[in-house]
Amino acid sequence: MTLPADFVVHLNRYTRVVDDGQALLGGSPTRYVRLSGSARAALRGREVRADTPAGARLADTLLELGMADPVLALLPDREAQYTVVIPVMDRANELDRLLGSIDAATPAGHPERRPRIIVVDDGSADPAPIAAVAACHGAECVRLPQNVGPGGARNAGLAQVETEFVVFVDSDIVVNAETIPLLLRHFADPKVATAVPRIVGLAGSETWIARYEDARSSLDLGANPAAVKPRSPVAWASSACLVARVAALGDGFDASMRVGEDVDLAWRLTEAGWRIRYEPAAFAEHEHRARFGDWITRKAIYGTGAHPLAERHPGAIAPAILAPWSVGVILSLMAQRRWSVPAAAAISAVTVLRIARRLRSARRPYALAAFLAGNGVVSAAAQASALLLRHWWPVALVGCILSRRMRRVVAVAAIADIALEYRRTPARLDVVRFGLAKRLDDLAYGFGVWKSAVRGRSVRALLPEITRSRGGARTPRGSA
Repeated sequence: MTLPADFVVHLNRYTRVVDDGQALLGGSPTRYVRLSGSARAALRGREVRADTPAGARLADTLLELGMADPVLALLPDREAQYTVVIPVMDRANELDRLLGSIDAATPAGHPERRPRIIVVDDGSADPAPIAAVAACHGAECVRLPQNVGPGGARNAGLAQVETEFVVFVDSDIVVNAETIPLLLRHFADPKVATAVPRIVGLAGSETWIARYEDARSSLDLGANPAAVKPRSPVAWASSACLVARVAALGDGFDASMRVGEDVDLAWRLTEAGWRIRYEPAAFAEHEHRARFGDWITRKAIYGTGAHPLAERHPGAIAPAILAPWSVGVILSLMAQRRWSVPAAAAISAVTVLRIARRLRSARRPYALAAFLAGNGVVSAAAQASALLLRHWWPVALVGCILSRRMRRVVAVAAIADIALEYRRTPARLDVVRFGLAKRLDDLAYGFGVWKSAVRGRSVRALLPEITRSRGGARTPRGSA
């Protein structure tokens, strides 16, 4: 499958052009990529056009490595036929609001462009209001006699789809006229299986929990476009609003999973060689949980998906991925001894030398090695902090009771975490309540992870992965 000639990709913010344009540094995991002569010619500034064989091969490779993203503005609009599938249970008012937003997104005077809509009533206690709302908006209604969960309900709707594309939308979502058309542009890439928008908060409640969710919802994957794949900055995507190529879905979602079924689908698709795109230029509004009890319960429920995912994808679920040398640096600093800083510095220096030897073809191998080692330390510190405050907090709590040094480590990690998150998050909330919500968010999610681990009698979802770097020098395959 080849990218079309009008396809353009742009190096993302994590990718650096090094060695005077002869190599690239970036991707996930980080790679140093030597460019052949034809690949260098295809790279114009930070863009690559697929209008030549070399350009198409390079663009495809960069997308695969997570080093570039499609330029959405240059992708053509697709007049593709799609069907909307909406799973719902006992949410007639929310369904009415969603269907109204779909109606409003239909171009005026062009009723033929309104998609077929299938509402799947997933065992509502009173099905009459759901059926009435669907009929009012001209949508079909499929009634399931008992609740099968979101994955099973979506599959029931998928079985009725006859178009090339399907759009799954949850009932607590509101779309706009651009949401679906922008996502459909990504399917100019024949390897794209699904595309998802940015999920933002729906205007309404102004509780402090709602304002925290507006700033830091679990469903909001950030302001930058990305490839969605395990072990990357954007490792999963929600199915709250998702456009998919029907041919790629196979049997659809794993109906046995009540939580994490969207993560499982994304990881199965990437394992099968498909690509998944996150596109923040397209957005959908979500009615965040504004009441404290509902909110914290949902956070814990999210955590319970960890063990089922660990059973199905053991190589993708690790809460942290650390190199042995970075573990040594972090443990040295956590020891808080006189030798801690010198030991961490020595480990880092040896690492720089080892990386530089692997990058000996680079023009400035030691500078690049120092940059990579520095990033590795920062990443390791962030992941260790997340382990202590989120996944391992019961262990950290016991450590704090027994050790003054552990109390200092956890205190520093908690304060730094809140300060950094608050600085980079446009929260309409004071730092004290933001920090409290952040800690409760982590505690609830971690509780859910531990609950699933105990229930499944396995700690796999709690174990970090200690792995050697898979990076190194390479030339993009087929670009020479």
